[in-house]
Amino acid sequence: MMNFQKMMKQAQEMQFRIQEMQEKLADIDVEGESGGGLVKITMNCAGKVSRVFIEDSLMNTDKETLEDLIAAAINNANDAKDARIKSETANMMEGLGLPADAAGSLPF
Repeated sequence: MMNFQKMMKQAQEMQFRIQEMQEKLADIDVEGESGGGLVKITMNCAGKVSRVFIEDSLMNTDKETLEDLIAAAINNANDAKDARIKSETANMMEGLGLPADAAGSLPF
């Protein structure tokens, strides 16, 4: 019976840590860019975009090129977000004494 109680306590601890992690990720910003920094997107690790920077010189560029640069910067920011989440989650799992690759089943 002690093993069951220990498992329940570990599950509660993990649930608490996951909630903490989700709150922490909302405060972590990452950046993606394209065109050598001509377009930059800032988003938090919850996926919310907070800033879009477009170099003034691009305002004379054709619409399709600008759209492509914005899309690429958003995709790069999203990749940076995913990498940061993976890193933060692996650290949390190790802190709980669990293998870092067990993080793949977590809800973020």
